Amino acid sequence: MKTKRGFSLIEIMLVLGIIAVILGAVINLTTGNLDVAKIKRVEADIQAVTTQLRTYEMLNLFMPTTEQGIQALINSPQIEPLPRQWRQLLTELPLDPWGLPYQYRNPGKQNPATFDLFSTGPDKVESADDIGNWRR
Repeated sequence: MKTKRGFSLIEIMLVLGIIAVILGAVINLTTGNLDVAKIKRVEADIQAVTTQLRTYEMLNLFMPTTEQGIQALINSPQIEPLPRQWRQLLTELPLDPWGLPYQYRNPGKQNPATFDLFSTGPDKVESADDIGNWRR
């Protein structure tokens, strides 16, 4: 006589339940990682653009004005003060992870002695939670 071997419905449901609990725990642990990655990307972009702004300052002895903006790193400004030794320092301006351009202000509100370079963050509104060169 042969005996039938196999899993009962209860055993299969128990295994599926355990797998669901494990997947739920993994999803819960990785949920915040995307937000952290976006913030780190903003910080890296700000550092890269800041480096190019410092190069612009070194070549011309002044930073671009708020009106000229960081666009001055791509195209030669057409409004005063005109740079004497302009060079294209970026080929394109990066967008923040939320799809908006970075904001530039010279002189800055947060850094009155220099400039502010920042992303308005996920709320897309200038507020206290912005991520900028003053927050490191």
